[in-house]
Amino acid sequence: MNFVAAFARSMVGLPFFHFAALFLGLCSVTRLALLGLSGWTSVPLELWPGLFVRGLGFDAMVLAFVLAPALAWVALRPQRWQASSRWLRPLCFGLSAAALLFVALSEWTFWLEFSSRLNFIALDYLMYTQEVIGNVRQSYPVGWLLTGVAALALGLTWLCRASLAAAPRLRPRGRQRLLWLALALLLPTASWQLADLEDMAFSGNAFANELSGNGLMTLAAAMRRNELDYERFYANLPEAQAQAQAVLRKLSLAGAGGASLMALGAQAPETALHAGAAKVQALREPWAAQPLRQPARNVVLITVESLSAQFMGSLGDKRQLTPRLDALAKDGLLFTHMYATGTRTVRGLEATSLGTPPIPGQSIVRRPHNEHLATLGELLRPQGVQAMFFYGGYGYFDNMNAYFAGNAYRVLDRTDIPKVNIGFENVWGVGDEFLFNHVIGELDQQHAQGQRFMAHVMTTSNHRPYTYASGRIDIPSPGGREGAVKYTDFSIGQFMDQAKTKPWFRDTVFVILADHCASAAGKTKLPVTGYHIPMLIYAPALIKPGRYEPLVSQIDVPPTVLELLGAGQGSGFFGTSVFSQGPHFKRRAFISNYQELGYLTEDRLVVLGPKRRVETFAVDAQGQSSPVEVDALLRDEAVAYYQSAARAFKSGAFKAGQL
Repeated sequence: MNFVAAFARSMVGLPFFHFAALFLGLCSVTRLALLGLSGWTSVPLELWPGLFVRGLGFDAMVLAFVLAPALAWVALRPQRWQASSRWLRPLCFGLSAAALLFVALSEWTFWLEFSSRLNFIALDYLMYTQEVIGNVRQSYPVGWLLTGVAALALGLTWLCRASLAAAPRLRPRGRQRLLWLALALLLPTASWQLADLEDMAFSGNAFANELSGNGLMTLAAAMRRNELDYERFYANLPEAQAQAQAVLRKLSLAGAGGASLMALGAQAPETALHAGAAKVQALREPWAAQPLRQPARNVVLITVESLSAQFMGSLGDKRQLTPRLDALAKDGLLFTHMYATGTRTVRGLEATSLGTPPIPGQSIVRRPHNEHLATLGELLRPQGVQAMFFYGGYGYFDNMNAYFAGNAYRVLDRTDIPKVNIGFENVWGVGDEFLFNHVIGELDQQHAQGQRFMAHVMTTSNHRPYTYASGRIDIPSPGGREGAVKYTDFSIGQFMDQAKTKPWFRDTVFVILADHCASAAGKTKLPVTGYHIPMLIYAPALIKPGRYEPLVSQIDVPPTVLELLGAGQGSGFFGTSVFSQGPHFKRRAFISNYQELGYLTEDRLVVLGPKRRVETFAVDAQGQSSPVEVDALLRDEAVAYYQSAARAFKSGAFKAGQL
């Protein structure tokens, strides 16, 4: 057994030992730094030991995968190449240190934006290198940061030079090679069996759970979890189709969208649609304070990048960041309890065009087979209304152009705006004011041709690096989040000033809301306040001003737009027009991240998670939540909605021709 003793002695002085120590040390320092970035009090002190011990376990599991190629190299490399190990050690150590420091830096910047370990959002961003790299370059001193990474890597290599040089040379032969190869295979295999991302959820504190993880591990998991099959991973109702259909009908779901879509096995979709519609219409009563005087000829739907409710003066903010929107709110219908379905633009676009609860994993906007769905574009085209989608950036990002073009929208993005008309742009797109100038010109053309229109405008300026044209507002560019919010507010105000001079203004309704909040970080997985967004409907000639206090979801926007245009509510939406939500309508909203699915009522939040996990939280008036016993009725309602939506997309029942 001399070779075993030699093998054990060589392990102690291996250069792999230095790399392992470096890896585990940097992971722990990163974890501590991210904790400090969140605020030391964001995680109760009693959770710290579990956070770091559990985190060390995850780091070791990732280390097993990272070391495997090097171990295999030791086992398989030719004998004649073994003499070069002396100079290779410091080189490999230095390069490894630089790579690990770069990953740590990436985690830092990602945490600043999302308060999360690297996940499928980071994976998506890797596909759009122009926007992402450009955003990083415009937001951070990249040169200095990379210089710092290189300097730290060189410094660490210098400090370890003597120890690296003293490590024994590895010259395995015969059975020793087999042991190294076995180790290269067994370590990652064991790690694969032991690692479970769900073990990150060891507490009720979302920050602690995220920090306990390892960014490389969560990124790798995202590659497998970009799409999660609902019926496999989430809670289901027994006799799924019949049960879900019954639950949704009891909730007076508008247009029988969800109810009819769930009746896929019992009868033909068309039959279920009309039967369900009749029953649901009988249950609904008109809203007593009906503000809609008459149908509009046109609608302009503006989704504003990252406009949290907390920025709006009309919703209580004192910083005067939204003076133009607040002025519009006084003469319009302001929704005080509107909630976004997700944390990314594609989720907001999905909800406001398709009217569906968010299904787990990737947004429908980015999935295959998402064309010719029962979107606003497809439903309005037969009625002679031209749907258009305007975006100030390049619409290939997040598959926006393909999604909208495939659903009967005319798509106009950055490439359609003449260069001479662009007074400012950054990596994400043209300044919002210049986007709106382009929108005005296109709407003028539609009106001149006698064409009714539904224009969906997606802004970009309220996004890091928060740069915008100078001289517009009293916060110089780059003005951080507050400056970006105020600039977008200025741009919308200027757009409305121009629109008021147009002949099509009097017959047009303007719907303005956010795509998602600026941040959804919180101590729980789905912090309710991180999804609270503003919405207002403005049309002085058509809509009576006021404040709409009941709970509303983003998925209610498409049927509301249809009703504004006098086109009914559609039959494929899970949402309900706000003008038809009677006194007995069950107020609810849908909030989610890429895994957790939330069903929010007036004072309760049901959260559905992988492994068929169901949790219920009590929600107070400030939006703070605390765990309570699972409510069986609310659980069934939540499952019915999400299970129905997931099955509808998977089965093709969302296709416009099926409804």
